[in-house]
Amino acid sequence: MKREIIMAPNSGFCFGVTQALAKAEKAADEIKDRKLYTCGQLIHNTMVTDRLAAKGAAVIKRPEDAEEGSVIIVRSHGEPKRFYEASAERHLEVIDATCPFVARIHKLVHDAHESGKQIVIVGTADHPEVMGINGWCGDSAVVVNDGNDPKLADIPKDGDLFVVAQTTLRKESLDEVTKFLSEGGYHYRIENTICSATEERQKGCMETAQKVDLMLVVGDKKSSNTGKLFEIAQKYCKSACFIENIEDLPLQELDKYNKIGVAAGASTPDYAIKEVITNMSDNITENTTNEEEMSMADVMDEIDKSLRLPRAGELVTGKILQVRDKEIIVNLGCKKDGIIPINEISLEGDTKLEDQFKEGDEIQAKVLKTDDGDGTILLSKKKLEVSEHWNEITKALEDKTTIDVQVVRKVNGGVIANYKEVSGFIPLSQLSDRFVEDAAEFVGQTLTVKVSRVDPRRGKAVFSHKAHLNDERQKALKQIWENIHVDDIVEGTVMRFTDYGAFVDIGGIDGLLHISEISWGKLKHPQEVLSIGQKISVKILSMNAEKGKISLGLKQTTPEPWSVIDENYHVGEVVKGKVVQIKEYGCFVELEPGLDGLVHISEVRHRRVGNINEELSIGDHVDAKILEIDKDRRRISLSIKETLDDNDEPLIKAEEPAEEPAAEEPAEEVVEEPAAEAVEETAAPAEEEAPAEEAAPAEDEQ
Repeated sequence: MKREIIMAPNSGFCFGVTQALAKAEKAADEIKDRKLYTCGQLIHNTMVTDRLAAKGAAVIKRPEDAEEGSVIIVRSHGEPKRFYEASAERHLEVIDATCPFVARIHKLVHDAHESGKQIVIVGTADHPEVMGINGWCGDSAVVVNDGNDPKLADIPKDGDLFVVAQTTLRKESLDEVTKFLSEGGYHYRIENTICSATEERQKGCMETAQKVDLMLVVGDKKSSNTGKLFEIAQKYCKSACFIENIEDLPLQELDKYNKIGVAAGASTPDYAIKEVITNMSDNITENTTNEEEMSMADVMDEIDKSLRLPRAGELVTGKILQVRDKEIIVNLGCKKDGIIPINEISLEGDTKLEDQFKEGDEIQAKVLKTDDGDGTILLSKKKLEVSEHWNEITKALEDKTTIDVQVVRKVNGGVIANYKEVSGFIPLSQLSDRFVEDAAEFVGQTLTVKVSRVDPRRGKAVFSHKAHLNDERQKALKQIWENIHVDDIVEGTVMRFTDYGAFVDIGGIDGLLHISEISWGKLKHPQEVLSIGQKISVKILSMNAEKGKISLGLKQTTPEPWSVIDENYHVGEVVKGKVVQIKEYGCFVELEPGLDGLVHISEVRHRRVGNINEELSIGDHVDAKILEIDKDRRRISLSIKETLDDNDEPLIKAEEPAEEPAAEEPAEEVVEEPAAEAVEETAAPAEEEAPAEEAAPAEDEQ
């Protein structure tokens, strides 16, 4: 019996390691007049570092250990900021072989730290990569391993958190920490910095481990990512072995296993992997994730081919040769025996195979495969009972009703899903109403589907989960349209931005929140007051069910500032505001969105002001006293100098009105034509603004 060896996809050197090794070997070949060093092992693999050492690349612990003027290589794990500073002091030539994905984390962490955020690193504290990342925020990060790490208690609750992950981390560990922060009410931003190659490698290891008897993980035992592959192998395969090279290969143990899977870490060279496989393989089957997607016709042709295999799908009668705990061996009168696994036999309660079947008895079954990989014919008794199930599927097609199926495995172009004892095909395009990159995520799930095609005679059924989801969505949308009305206040979630507004999900339907309906003040972009994922209460302004359009308003959920001016502002009151516009005759101060007041140039200082730009700048926050409120003309006159003493210094008690000094110009000048002009420029009437519908995108953009 031939041994089958399955190579897990994405095994071996990743991009970052390949790049680092290429740079190091080039330096070792070209640099002869100076000493060459790597600060720590270039990668976590003894064979590789020994080969570099033989070429003259010595390993040191820190730049200070290098001879002045020599060359030092930054390993793929990266180094902290102080490494580069120390190298410069010793006049070292630095060859930076930091993995590009790690270098990106360094910049993210440095920028976030500079902006005052607390850094949280999810990873192993003493791993070189994590130590390097921490060095870009002054070693101030809180490092946690997973959701059970006691150091989670060290994360401060006040302030903003910026969370990154070690590139070789398992996604589950990052998810655990994210859950902890969410449930704990922390204010954080998370950047998933796990390398995509790492995720794919771990996923490939998991999928391979699930279908083999033994899983071999090849790599250096000091390698973090290889260690995580071994954890996955142990979790999903009953037998797993961690080997560094061929010398660790348990050759005698291998005879016990027919299917052996092989996975390798990112720092494991190809020659080490091939050496292991060559020494144990009789027959190698390599998996690949780069399979070309097949069209529906191609897939159906493949099913046709499998059904045309000799005797596949036919009923056979044979004599039971042997009854085992998990299977029955049947003599079919040909050169191959048949085998019926226990999962292809219907048993009542705790009944065992030997209670129901005896050696020598005749048995009828259906052929599933003429070669199950072990040189036998795979049979099923359950398939004799499927006629009724085919009838149910046919009826579901005719009545346009749904059935529930279990997704059992991924195939080219989609998945195979079982309805009771009937297997059907779900094309990749029919698995979801969203884009599906990898059908493997659906394996093991129960899906509600509509039947697209059925042919019991040829044993074919095609299902669509997408059709069911579309039906459900239409029902939900209809219900939503029936339950909302113009002027309703509803809760929504900000989904995406455009230059003209934001789209808000109000429970399954996206409505347009035009930029002019967000704030009573003027905005240049919705991001000034909104963020993606933010929950907001909005008012429904208009609805068009035929076109599927809804217009929303946010500012309408709060009073228009001038409508409550008497409640919030009074003449003689000192208020705070921000300078938003400067003219020759004065400046406009925003008291709140949609409410500006004019500070005439004569009201800026006690002394005469010739050029207001020398006194104030746009964005300045100022205290001002309200001189006049004209509700009819919607104008507010303010004075900054009334909050200052005679020396133009702030008064100790700004709220107490000071004695009004004699103005060079009468107060009426505050509202003369130049001022009115400016008011019109900053507070254009609503009818001059582009209405939401005119600025909205075309139908298909919504």
